[in-house]
Amino acid sequence: MFTDTHCHILEEEYDNYDKILSNFKKNNIKRIIINGYNLSSNKEVMQLIDKYPNVYGAIGIHPNYIEDNKVNTIEFIKKNINHPKIIAVGEIGLDYYRNSENKTEQIEVFKEMLELAKLNNKPIIIHNRNATNDILTILKTKKLKGIMHSFSGSIETAIEYIKLGYKLGINGIITFKNSNLSEVISKISLDDILLETDSPYLTPEPIRKERNQPANLIYIAKKISEIHLVDLERLSQRLENNFLKIFDI
Repeated sequence: MFTDTHCHILEEEYDNYDKILSNFKKNNIKRIIINGYNLSSNKEVMQLIDKYPNVYGAIGIHPNYIEDNKVNTIEFIKKNINHPKIIAVGEIGLDYYRNSENKTEQIEVFKEMLELAKLNNKPIIIHNRNATNDILTILKTKKLKGIMHSFSGSIETAIEYIKLGYKLGINGIITFKNSNLSEVISKISLDDILLETDSPYLTPEPIRKERNQPANLIYIAKKISEIHLVDLERLSQRLENNFLKIFDI
């Protein structure tokens, strides 16, 4: 069975999210991590992890939401970070694609979240868009572990992250026809990756027109198994070992 390490199964995204959260084990999914990104989603994550036994949470502040009630969001994260089912600080990071005018504030918030993770011995789940150099520069000053969410970079960038102790979060992008991620991942050990869906986004081929959900992790797993010539059972064992090296559950 597999773990979806990054998804957003929240009420505003799905008409049937209760059914999804109640039944994902039927689809060979052992557990999921729902990632918060602002105050309201973090609050919903806290509710969901208490309601569903195999749902875990990460709470954070996405760089695109730092103007949205930042102070209260950070205080909420600090207050709830040590809940036993909050197993990471995330989704956090830098995004210069949507907004490059507030780089200084993004970096300040990112560093504050990293310090919070370090203080509470939590791994981190990192969003990066057009900010690789700054992400690497900052992470090199911290001794943390976690996941580079939605990795789609070069082999050189992958190696830099791996050297720092991070796993690469691989999602539906690896199935896209215009992506060269398969070539990169073919050169990366299975020990250095974890799977995610980023639901409701990035639905994998061959069902890209559908709204994504954790059940679709199987398409990503099958693609990885083809690249590395390993059967799904062995792949799930390898990835479970990777998961337990990052997360304390």
